[in-house]
Amino acid sequence: MTKRVRKAAILTLVLVTAALAWAVLAQASDERGQQVRGGGTSIVAGGMGAPTFTPIITKFAFSWRDGQGHFECLALAPSAPAASAGSGNFDTNIMYVTGTITSAQIQGHTATLKGSATVTGAGAGSNRAFTFTVTRGGPGATLVLEVSGLTFNETVLEGEITL
Repeated sequence: MTKRVRKAAILTLVLVTAALAWAVLAQASDERGQQVRGGGTSIVAGGMGAPTFTPIITKFAFSWRDGQGHFECLALAPSAPAASAGSGNFDTNIMYVTGTITSAQIQGHTATLKGSATVTGAGAGSNRAFTFTVTRGGPGATLVLEVSGLTFNETVLEGEITL
């Protein structure tokens, strides 16, 4: 092997190694620089389901930044049956989810947050894995919470989600 070929091979190896290191570091810094947050009020599609379709609203808040985050969701339903006085008052806590977000994946206008939570009410338990998928925006943005074997498809009524 000539001296010139050896130098070219070493230079190529150094450049390839530098490019790979740059790609790994760029990917790591992108994840650390990501920020997702939001809060507001949403309505659960279909409420409690058949046969009553009792409506459910949620109060939600979450934040993910620099590789760490937290999630809160309080689900409320009216205590009075439909068409009776007070049926529009969301005064009964049917579920509360509070937990730590351990990962976030952002793709376009959507973020998927995953973590572990304590759940009270429906689906109660500790260390329950959850997935929370959100779309960017204000009223009309969507949320999907999967926890304790339950799935809640929601639409934001008030508030905002930013990615």
